[in-house]
Amino acid sequence: MLARLAASRLNEIRQIFRQPSRAFSTALNYHIDSPDNNPDIPWEFSDANKSKVKEILSHYPSNYKQSAVIPLLDLAQQQHGGWLPVSAMNAVAKVVEVAPIRVYEVATFYSMFNRTKVGKYHLLVCGTTPCMIRGSRDIESALLNHLGVKRNEVTKDGLFSVGEMECMGCCVNAPMITVADYSNGSEGYTYNYYEDVTPEKVVEIVEKLRKGEKPPHGTQNPRRIKCGPEGGNTTLLSEPKPPPCRDLDAC
Repeated sequence: MLARLAASRLNEIRQIFRQPSRAFSTALNYHIDSPDNNPDIPWEFSDANKSKVKEILSHYPSNYKQSAVIPLLDLAQQQHGGWLPVSAMNAVAKVVEVAPIRVYEVATFYSMFNRTKVGKYHLLVCGTTPCMIRGSRDIESALLNHLGVKRNEVTKDGLFSVGEMECMGCCVNAPMITVADYSNGSEGYTYNYYEDVTPEKVVEIVEKLRKGEKPPHGTQNPRRIKCGPEGGNTTLLSEPKPPPCRDLDAC
């Protein structure tokens, strides 16, 4: 009886992992070996990244190497095309001299660490309230429909995937997306914000990326400069006077 229940539960878990629309990180709270993701697959930092590993470790006391786990996981993810196989996490654990579970805890907690494959261009749509009010759901729908995928699926050519991310900190420029560019490995990795986007604009950005172009990042509204208002400032047009309390002679 218990054996049948255990087998049934294991089958349910395997079905969850086979779902193409699963979340990249937070839904994967456990690991099941697969041909392209198991601890027997050799993984190590490239020669170029080994020097970066040393530089990252130099920022921390030698007896607190584990403090470097987040930047090292980020570097490993960049090197591995945007996602972290279990063998890469094990390699990081060896570098910081901790048990692998301590690295798994970090990788499963932060949603920016992807533990399944993503596209060379991983598109993240901000889903927090200001962006949602400004039409982020329409932005996401435009991307998914244009690419012919569901959220967290990868296009057949391996170029694109679409996910959701919480607040990106540019609410004044809502709605916005981020493009994590893994097309050139860790050496050419970029992570750029595209703000004030529209459904038409995000499709245009996708097609430029497909052609190998680098669309200008930042605000996509030609009437704005960075986070300034359309048409330019109407207040704070000159250098403000300091408060009197900063003038010690006047106090």
